[in-house]
Amino acid sequence: MKKLPHIIIFNPDQWRGDTLGHVGHPAVSTPIIDQFVEQDAVSFSSAFCQNTVCTPSRCSFMTGWYPHVRGHRTMTHMLHTEWGEVNLLKRLKEQGYFIWWGGKNDLLPSGTDLSEHCDVRFRATKEDYERWGCRPREGNHGGDYAWRGAPDGDNYFSFFKGKLDKQADSLYCDNDWANVLGAVDFIKHYEGDRPLCLYLPLTYPHPPYCVEEPWYSLTDRAAVPRRAQYPSNWEGKPAILKGIWENQRLQGWTEDLWTELRAVYYGMCSRVDHQFGMLLNTLHEKQMYHDSAIFFFSDHGDFAGDYGLVEKTQNTFEDCLSRVPFIVKPPAEVPVQPRVTNALVELIDFPATVYALTGIDPGYDHFGKSLLPLLSGQTDEHRDAVFCEGGRRLGEVQAMERETVPNDHSREHGLYSPRVRLQISDAGTYHTKAAMCRTSTRKYVQRLYEKDELYDLVADPMEEHNVIDDPAYQTELAALKERLLRWYMETCDIVPRQTDKR
Repeated sequence: MKKLPHIIIFNPDQWRGDTLGHVGHPAVSTPIIDQFVEQDAVSFSSAFCQNTVCTPSRCSFMTGWYPHVRGHRTMTHMLHTEWGEVNLLKRLKEQGYFIWWGGKNDLLPSGTDLSEHCDVRFRATKEDYERWGCRPREGNHGGDYAWRGAPDGDNYFSFFKGKLDKQADSLYCDNDWANVLGAVDFIKHYEGDRPLCLYLPLTYPHPPYCVEEPWYSLTDRAAVPRRAQYPSNWEGKPAILKGIWENQRLQGWTEDLWTELRAVYYGMCSRVDHQFGMLLNTLHEKQMYHDSAIFFFSDHGDFAGDYGLVEKTQNTFEDCLSRVPFIVKPPAEVPVQPRVTNALVELIDFPATVYALTGIDPGYDHFGKSLLPLLSGQTDEHRDAVFCEGGRRLGEVQAMERETVPNDHSREHGLYSPRVRLQISDAGTYHTKAAMCRTSTRKYVQRLYEKDELYDLVADPMEEHNVIDDPAYQTELAALKERLLRWYMETCDIVPRQTDKR
């Protein structure tokens, strides 16, 4: 019987795909990941998520389904096993894997029996902190929020928290640190005979933007690249971007302040790079590294100052949001040519690759494509286009995510209210349903209730000029519309493999 590889899923949250040293970023420091790619792994520099917020993206990359296949387009519609929505963790567990899960959920509804999906759902205990020699600290969303300043100030909705104070502690031991240390402990002491699947969905570099030393000071502020700019009066851009820009109230920020925010975001990435190195070192020490398939990827990106915005949206698909890091090292017996490839790939290719490596039948139809031919270097061609989608129809009340703003105070003052308050009403076109079709040179976005978008990614890689009305692009536009239609036809549903008696 084929020996099953260990599956290591290292899943930071909200990490932009351009923010890696080995893909050419001039400021961020990611030496561990860069060396990992140089020696053992393939980095997909043109990898894209299928939705630009947490839950829909996770539902997608854990099933191989696009969000529209089963209506997973919101933060409040998760995977339901009782509806036949089987995710990768559950399938691996059914096939004999020992599943260790430490970190975020944003995948299964509250109250779900997690024993079907994992053997260990890790949460640090008092004894863990004592063994590590540190005390539990609040996560970046925790605390009294005094750092936001006055409600009428220009920092109130900025998500900019800044430098974290470790005080006399060796670590600022928030939940991410606790989960990484817990994963390291588990690997060190794992003696089971079952293959291991370790799932580590971290919070960083999700804002609020904050990090401790040495990562706070690590980024050279002078090397921070320019930000993407919005066009005059937001011409050609989706209404929600202008709406968030007005609500976040960051128009008075100086470029030095934007640089500081971006440098802190890069420092958060550098901290995760260090934590990833700790995990790799432990796999080496335990002699599990060569028997492991290691996947490093994020669920979506972050504006981090581009277009004068912070955080993200649910229905716009700028590369800073839709392009993500995606790095894969197969087990030693699987051929690999370490490198950076610009092949177009999607996060739904992640479960397809796991199933190809393990020989496990997922038990249902999906739309991912195995990355094994790309890993071996036999090709750098994979997809002719990639897709991302979000938003809702007018009147689709259940998709407004009103549950995320339970009262008037959170609608006006919550960190996310500049965006979410635009989603919970039909007063404008802010939350319109939309879908992206992106090739290596063009990006087309069809929007249900407002002007479509088209970007020439060669002449305008930062997507600052919508050329949807330019006559010079009309032939290409027609081809992209046809490609989007074909994608919808190919993926609009799945027929269950179980048939009914008539």
